[in-house]
Amino acid sequence: MSSDKETEVPFTQFACIGTGFSGIALGATIQRWYSISPSSIQFFDSQPCVGGTWSINQYPGAACDVPSALYSFSFERNPNWTRFLPPHDELRAYLTKVAEKYNLVPRMKFNTKVTKAEWIPSPTNPRWRLTILDLETNLTSHHECQFLFSGSGQFNSPRPLDVPGIDSFQGPVIHSARWDHSVSLHDKKVVVFGNGCTAAQIVPSILSSTAHLTQIVRSKHWIYPPVDAKVSPFAKKLLASMPGATLLQRFIVYHLAEADWAGFTLTPSAASFRSRRRKMAEKYMKTTAPEKYHPLLVPEFEIGCKRRVFDSGYLECLHSEKITLTNDKAVEILPHGVKMADGRVVEADVLVLANGFETNTSTTLLPVVGTGGHTLQEHWSETFPGPEAYNCTSLHGFPNFFLLWGPNTATGHTSAVMAIENGVNFALRVIKPCLEGRASVVDVTEQAEREFVERVQEALGKTVFTSETCNSWYTARDRETGRVWNGMTYPWSQARYWWDCMMIKKGDWVYNAIEYCQEEDARIVVHCFRRDGLGWAACLGWKEPEFSFGAGIGWVKVCCCCACSEDMGIGCDQTKGAELIVQTILFTYIAVCTILHINHDPPSVDHVSNHRYSCTYFTTSKALSQQPARP
Repeated sequence: MSSDKETEVPFTQFACIGTGFSGIALGATIQRWYSISPSSIQFFDSQPCVGGTWSINQYPGAACDVPSALYSFSFERNPNWTRFLPPHDELRAYLTKVAEKYNLVPRMKFNTKVTKAEWIPSPTNPRWRLTILDLETNLTSHHECQFLFSGSGQFNSPRPLDVPGIDSFQGPVIHSARWDHSVSLHDKKVVVFGNGCTAAQIVPSILSSTAHLTQIVRSKHWIYPPVDAKVSPFAKKLLASMPGATLLQRFIVYHLAEADWAGFTLTPSAASFRSRRRKMAEKYMKTTAPEKYHPLLVPEFEIGCKRRVFDSGYLECLHSEKITLTNDKAVEILPHGVKMADGRVVEADVLVLANGFETNTSTTLLPVVGTGGHTLQEHWSETFPGPEAYNCTSLHGFPNFFLLWGPNTATGHTSAVMAIENGVNFALRVIKPCLEGRASVVDVTEQAEREFVERVQEALGKTVFTSETCNSWYTARDRETGRVWNGMTYPWSQARYWWDCMMIKKGDWVYNAIEYCQEEDARIVVHCFRRDGLGWAACLGWKEPEFSFGAGIGWVKVCCCCACSEDMGIGCDQTKGAELIVQTILFTYIAVCTILHINHDPPSVDHVSNHRYSCTYFTTSKALSQQPARP
């Protein structure tokens, strides 16, 4: 029986592609900040379960290379990690637990792939329309949302092996991100391509079960001494029972990890830092690895050019007679082996590809169609030589769309989870007027995006990532102009990114249909900051000072008259002394939050964000009662 009525397309206010750290951070934060029901968000993931990269990467030895205290949510610190560097199954269990706590799992559709996202610029109901492919039934459907988030990450497309003949190989070919646990390596001749962080975890984990393992070294990496260790029962009990212990632990680990950032810039002090680290790493590598392999292992390039590798038994296992390390070039894959450049053939029963992912390219993202039918791939190829985004999250012409852990958020030294949380917090601060019903669409300006990207690339040009001796997956060279483009790493500290994600520059955004409901007789409470040569200063009124710290983002709450100019040009003359006092308190508060990496909830819902640098007005309850309700 057919019906003339078109099937209604499901709609949620939020939609997110991915159910890893990014998606879970988004789902949890909209509840924590705005008390929005989980039913307002829908997740889509091509994987069969929660976990993102930690449901994809299940190769032997897979573990995080960032301490667990930092590689976790700041709002869900975990005192029960079993190891300093947690293995993949423990990370996946942690993510599942957090998703269940915030009731997100029922909102997740697994084994579904978003094949297209298109902006529908309706004057009454602007929205994103997603085309969804069910990977089990091969059926296509649609879903619509007001806000679309891409939380699929930067490592979701395995890089094809650039050696011809791989289709002719008659044994199993396993990529590290597509590990087949049904394949036995027992008494098999295995060839491993690659020797980065992934290969350094795989090789010592599988070597004992193989008949022989040949590892083809394709590039060199700086390998640091191991930092992993079991967490003792006493330490876990202490972290779980002592108030503030996990916060203190995070504080210490954050500073230890962030210390490496001092070596990335091309300054004399940074060069001295890199020299010390180089001596340490080189001594460890030469002391631990067999001497015959030193020329194959010890890099010539600067420390920091590539992400450091913490040794997990790799260098020691090179002493085994069951392993052969070679940097000879593989020229062809044969049915039962690999032909090398010198003509010899390395016999193989199984090929393991640890050659990484496609990076610095737009091909890793789904087709996203913004305003005017302009695609994301076109936006990047026509405007910039590679992927980019305003504050690493937003693109002009793609309204209500945010990239989580987007371009230029990767680091060479610390936790991606920090950048993910900051990106989520930034996006939710940007869309706050929309959540309050004062707008339905927000888009970053073209000028703001371009200026930010140019600043990022200029800053990256002064780092070790683009030094003459550096060649890594962080960068790519434009074929036409020869310009080196780094669409992967962040050029500044994570404290800087936290700050940039906290202070929204309203002049960089365009909102539609914002209406302000203020009455002439309404007393106004002003949250106002201006930026001058001295930094950030609070602009205070002259009546009834009333300070409020806590639920906001380090805001100072002051009851005042309407004497302050709306453009924040000058503070009130009556409060020069108070301004200095409040500024001191404010800077102390923000400094502590920066050090501890505390992510704050935004100000309460009864405000309208209007001005550049987050000048925010509060009205009396009489005026607020006339404001439109939040959708």
